[in-house]
Amino acid sequence: MRLNRALALAVLLPVLAACASTSSEQSASGAPASSAASTPAADKPNVVAAFYPLQYAAQSVGGDLVNVTNLTQPGVEPHDLELSAQQVAEIAGADLVLYIKGFQPAVDEAIEQQAAGRAIDVSAGLALLAGHEDEAGHADEEGHEHGMQDPHVWLNPMNMALIGAAIKDRLSDIDSVNAAAYTSNSEALRTSMTTLDQKFSSELGSCTISTMVVSHEAFAYLAEAYGFTQVGISGLSPEAEPSPARIKDVANIVTQDGVTTVYYETLVDPKVAQTLADETGAKTAVLDPLEGLQPDSTGDYISVMESNLATLKSGQACS
Repeated sequence: MRLNRALALAVLLPVLAACASTSSEQSASGAPASSAASTPAADKPNVVAAFYPLQYAAQSVGGDLVNVTNLTQPGVEPHDLELSAQQVAEIAGADLVLYIKGFQPAVDEAIEQQAAGRAIDVSAGLALLAGHEDEAGHADEEGHEHGMQDPHVWLNPMNMALIGAAIKDRLSDIDSVNAAAYTSNSEALRTSMTTLDQKFSSELGSCTISTMVVSHEAFAYLAEAYGFTQVGISGLSPEAEPSPARIKDVANIVTQDGVTTVYYETLVDPKVAQTLADETGAKTAVLDPLEGLQPDSTGDYISVMESNLATLKSGQACS
């Protein structure tokens, strides 16, 4: 199967030969390595991950037995991703592509055209939460478009465990010789995610502030899992510009609910969150949606989530 696709892509190789390939086995990934024996790179399944959390899951399950490429480089906002010819070729030549449908339109289009039968929408089968998008920046309730599904499933660690299991199943089909190793790695990922989930539950179980005010609504899965109510200044899109009326509404919530911290994100301009904090006397803090790592980051999914935990414990007044 991989040979046939390689032959089909042969015409692209002269054009793309000068392009630097995106290595997935970078130290910045932080994913645990498999204990299985190494396989020559040319014989390994090629996995393309649309953005960082899916790269982490793929490397956790695949370990040294797979080649993983991340389409979204550190420091790039994944919503804004535009694919190069090299990246489209990587999708076309992959044995497995991991994505979340609707999160990155350019990736959706490339998968539909190049890899429809070899892709996993990792959100399929998960309990999805409703979200909303509004071009008017929450100007009024009639402007809200309800019924949209929130794609930020990876911010609940137990969803990451389920994503790992789905990757394990597909890799075992692609590379049955190493199915036992993929199963073992998937179980290890589940154990680490369960431990992380239990830590969040324990340390966020006695917070005095239940309202979580964020710059955009990326944290619904985290909020639901650990007993918070998310209030976004903007909707699902980080680029949406909130109206003055929306900022006023959220400022009233901050005052009424005794909110002391407004969270802004990495990779997104914090000016709106800072404006709201200045108007209400609240402070600001970074809450990382883990859509990607910073260019100079030495962390991984677990360490960033643990940093989020420390931020929430302070910002939500948890004892």
